[in-house]
Amino acid sequence: MMSVTSTLLLFEKEVRDARKSRWFVLFAALFAGLALSLSWLGLSGLGTYGLSGFARTSASLVNLVVLVVPLMGLLLGALSVAGEREQGTLLTLLYQPVTAVEILLGKYLGLAAALTATVLVGFGLSGVVIARHAGTESIGAYLSLVGWTVLLGLAHLSIGVLISIRARRTVTAVGAAIALWLGIVFFSDLGLMGTAMVLGLSPSSLLWLALANPAQIFRIAVLAALEGNLESLGPAGLYARDVFGDRLLPALGAWLAAWAVLPLTLGLLLFRRRSAL
Repeated sequence: MMSVTSTLLLFEKEVRDARKSRWFVLFAALFAGLALSLSWLGLSGLGTYGLSGFARTSASLVNLVVLVVPLMGLLLGALSVAGEREQGTLLTLLYQPVTAVEILLGKYLGLAAALTATVLVGFGLSGVVIARHAGTESIGAYLSLVGWTVLLGLAHLSIGVLISIRARRTVTAVGAAIALWLGIVFFSDLGLMGTAMVLGLSPSSLLWLALANPAQIFRIAVLAALEGNLESLGPAGLYARDVFGDRLLPALGAWLAAWAVLPLTLGLLLFRRRSAL
């Protein structure tokens, strides 16, 4: 039976380790700085330098999120198990009266808390500045973007943890995470459209190909939430609207949540098997 106390202790340890990690501090500072900078780069209707408000800032933050948050989640996850295995601390943990489930869940939840805190700080600083200078109009769209961003980060963190469990060395895990990130970025928007044109994919095939990419699921969901239509995504967006109708956002949310749960579940099964050897 899983011990909640042991899991919480491992959770606290992972949060402390994340705060000491140079990778984590770098990404946290980068994300907060870029989010805050994008808030200041909007031009007002009179053409003066100032803030753009929540709706426009939310749209401009989408590309930043797609680039930074998946990489942050993948790298944090990739360093989690492989790093401790290489340092020998994982073996020490396995000799303690804790189960493999408690170790992996404690590590994942700790990293998830650290990642979520980074997202909230970045968006929070940006939101405070926007609200102070441009009011709170369209703040609902901004909060929706925050929620989808957290879910996107958790999905890639789960994938990163799976990579870390599979990899024998830290450098291998990090290399695989970066390679996967490049593929995710490439197959978002232009890369996906180019692939569809070369292969002559139908709108339905293009939609299912998009759903195989968590970053693309995020983009479709945010565009649907912010703009209310998916015409900017071409035939795939229109097909998604026709297939899911009013259930589009809940369906995309469930699909993105599955990306957070399934890789972690697979990683847990693999971690338990390897720990038993």
